[in-house]
Amino acid sequence: MTTHQWKHKDLCALADHTPDELLTILDTAKAFKGVGERNLKKVPALRGKTLVNFFIEPSTRTRISFELAAMRLSADVINISASASSLEKGETLLDTARNLEALRADLIVIRHQSAGSARFLADRLNASVINAGDGAHEHPTQGLLDAFTIREKLGCIKGVRVAIVGDILFSRVARSNIQLLTKLGAEVTLVGPSTLVPATFACLGVKLAHSIDEVLEEVDVINLLRIQHERQRKEYFPGLGEYTARFGLTKKRAERINPECLIMHPGPMNRGVEIDSDVADGRGSVILDQVTNGLAVRMAVLYLCSGGVPFAPVASAANSLS
Repeated sequence: MTTHQWKHKDLCALADHTPDELLTILDTAKAFKGVGERNLKKVPALRGKTLVNFFIEPSTRTRISFELAAMRLSADVINISASASSLEKGETLLDTARNLEALRADLIVIRHQSAGSARFLADRLNASVINAGDGAHEHPTQGLLDAFTIREKLGCIKGVRVAIVGDILFSRVARSNIQLLTKLGAEVTLVGPSTLVPATFACLGVKLAHSIDEVLEEVDVINLLRIQHERQRKEYFPGLGEYTARFGLTKKRAERINPECLIMHPGPMNRGVEIDSDVADGRGSVILDQVTNGLAVRMAVLYLCSGGVPFAPVASAANSLS
């Protein structure tokens, strides 16, 4: 039975949290998803609070999802990019964040290219800090929304067989998924070329495979990642054509998977590289469900980190948010 407690002002890394705490977020997100299905998609949970979306790296889905989540909770929202901040003038990250806090920002959602940047700020600010991606370290809310989607579609996470396919070495999404899914009892296999799935990952309690064909018939979930060219300093495989030939989920390969298998992708997709368009839009694809669920998960995270009381996993929980 889940103990519904949350005593943290920040969410910087899923590695920091217990299984019960992670389930608390998922259960609270379930209540908030009910809010999104009502005619009036807004609750006063964060009325009077101010959220700053501080995105040093480019983002579409995550930034908009956090912005909409805060608006659904009745918070005020300010969006700041690197080009529109004093970082361009040489101001340090900490000084910029302290100035935002001095303006009475209650929550700061940060995406930064440096691993550990969110934790660096969280340890120095009174405001709540939410990690929206720090380099190749973690992307906590993406891991949470992926787990939420799996549990929603399959009914549980424990014992579910998940293949994460692609650029594991440079993927913060992969790291957050590994942390969360293994803690909650899933069986995780990392799939990709040996240059992007080195043997050192085995110490995280996962299996390794170097061909997607090894896992197609065996898994309940296939989570496909794009190649993180922006974080690579050299080529880790001969070319995209060879990558697709060995690791792409083509239409022909998709015919071999279990009909109940979930097809996932955190986006943005490179259609025709890691996934065929027919597969991305076809049977088993829950890619758009992930986007929808991301909103509920981010509402839950903002609410809990602001001191909100966790909700038990009951269908009527959303009613108490009105």
